[in-house]
Amino acid sequence: MAITPPSGTARRFARVLAVTAAATTALAMTATAQGAPAKPDKKDVKAQVDQLYAEAEQASEKSNAAEEDAKRLQTETSSLQDQVAQGQDTLNRMRSDLATVAAAEYRSGGMDPTVQLMLSSDPAGYLVKARSLAEAGRQQAASLHEVLEQQRRLDQRRTEAGAKLAELETVRDTLARSKQQVQQRLKSAQALLNSLSAAERSQLLAQDAREAHERATRGADRVDLGTQPPASDRAAAAVAAALSKLGSPYVYGSTGPGSFDCSGLMYWSWRQAGVSLPRTSQAQAFGGQRVSLAEARPGDLVIFFHDMHHVGMYVGGGTVIHAPYPGARVRYENVSAMPVAAVVRV
Repeated sequence: MAITPPSGTARRFARVLAVTAAATTALAMTATAQGAPAKPDKKDVKAQVDQLYAEAEQASEKSNAAEEDAKRLQTETSSLQDQVAQGQDTLNRMRSDLATVAAAEYRSGGMDPTVQLMLSSDPAGYLVKARSLAEAGRQQAASLHEVLEQQRRLDQRRTEAGAKLAELETVRDTLARSKQQVQQRLKSAQALLNSLSAAERSQLLAQDAREAHERATRGADRVDLGTQPPASDRAAAAVAAALSKLGSPYVYGSTGPGSFDCSGLMYWSWRQAGVSLPRTSQAQAFGGQRVSLAEARPGDLVIFFHDMHHVGMYVGGGTVIHAPYPGARVRYENVSAMPVAAVVRV
């Protein structure tokens, strides 16, 4: 499969996404000769907004991961707590049974066995009973051992449950911070966009969509996905599901069916094929077999950027389908428009 090298527009697009946070100073309002603030430049606004969206997506993927961890830990904690409760009931019954046996022996007298044999009118019968008592003693010792072992297991489960609860609390703190970071970046991005007129905002959005279309079509009338078959029947089903969502809006944390974030689109599409992917782009990067970009086939996941915070699905012809960022919709993109970190065959 031939991969079209990045065009000048694509390289500019990639650079825009990689602008550092320091670039936000470029929009500082400068005074004119009369002291009035200068009108913000659309290119500067776009660069900063793209950077903020990239940072928001990074925080969103962390949030998605923390949310999945929280669900898992909650389930594990509930299971351990149930085990502790059941174990305590079992231990209470075992202790009660042991106490009943001990009380019965105490009431029987505790007389020395030799004396009991001398006083017995039926020594042979007593010896049979003595052997039974010895066996009962061994069983009682075994019961005591079981009680102690049950206590050990119960203490272990309590320790595990406590550790899970502490871990769950830490994950919930991470989730709250990540969500706050997402909202902060989105708020900053919206403030920048609000510095432009409504017409300018519409122009920016339309220009971005147009440039993405041009990259995907390479100047042709429509996107050519080629004739390369998917890697499997399930991959074909996942591709069909993803393509059915072209034009759906991007929403952070969403897994469909009406809106998606980048990893949410992959997660939903593969679910329609009967496959459960990990929730985040970073986890999806390790959710299958790694292949080279030159070996990519429809249905493969393409992980972008060095920190793997974005993902799309390869659909053929050097093209991916992905959910880009807030305000944009699920669309095609040239696979070379963003730095590829990994290609994964599910």
